[in-house]
Amino acid sequence: MIVTITGGTGFIGRALIRRLEARGDTVRVISRSHGHYIWDPFIAPPLSPAFEGADAVVHLSGATVAQRWTAEARQLIRDSRVMGTRNLVEGLRRLGQPPAVLVASSAVGYYGDRGNEILDETSAPGAGFLPEVCQQWEDEANAASAFGVRVVTKRTGMVLHPSGGALAKMLTPFKFGLGGRLGSGRQWTSWIHLDDMVESILFSIDNAALAGPVNAVSPHPVTNREFVRSLARALHRPAIFPAPAFALKYALGEMAEIVLASQRVLPRALERAGYQFQHPSLDSALDDLLRSPSGMVN
Repeated sequence: MIVTITGGTGFIGRALIRRLEARGDTVRVISRSHGHYIWDPFIAPPLSPAFEGADAVVHLSGATVAQRWTAEARQLIRDSRVMGTRNLVEGLRRLGQPPAVLVASSAVGYYGDRGNEILDETSAPGAGFLPEVCQQWEDEANAASAFGVRVVTKRTGMVLHPSGGALAKMLTPFKFGLGGRLGSGRQWTSWIHLDDMVESILFSIDNAALAGPVNAVSPHPVTNREFVRSLARALHRPAIFPAPAFALKYALGEMAEIVLASQRVLPRALERAGYQFQHPSLDSALDDLLRSPSGMVN
């Protein structure tokens, strides 16, 4: 199988490339700076050789939301997803033979701040900046279905691995015993082990019956308070220094929404399609990721 990947230089993309190559697939990487093909997602569609003969495309690129949301940053976050996906889909449309499937990134930010409400792929979108961006992002990806491409939009939760994402940022303060809950700690966190993130992408590529929104999260979301306790326990450290909501909002501005919003999301589409999670519980996931004495993977 030939798989073309955008955003292959991130920690999810790198892990996905290793897994694809390990199972014998041919991987083509599209990147703004380096890779097999260079592409500026803001300007034009990628060149057709990046896609010719490809069986699947995995679209992971997009500017990080973990930055202070100035007007310029908000525009970059939106455009990198909406314009980038629009240009990508236009590149697919121009092919004589488009790939069978497009697996496109989205996020559980689609649902907004929903308290204790249990959310699945049939739940309505939330309100606010991130839900609006996610809706537009998915709409652009879904446009590929008009010319016969099966589209899977992966609404991804917090991806756990020490090499990147939120967990990598949390490890240092927690190792020094400076960790604690964020805000009230009652907000729900939907998470997924990096291994399951990668395997769920492969499952989405290979399973022809899977289409539409797919929540890429563990079947067992936890509250922030529970997450903090599990992480502290895995690192054999206390977690007694909470970060009040007002302090987070002062330090992070509107971006504090990412850590304070409550999203209790379930992966019903994956489970109904028969996906088996390798790391369904948070304790087992953290034990796998932090099992070495230094609190890092071996």
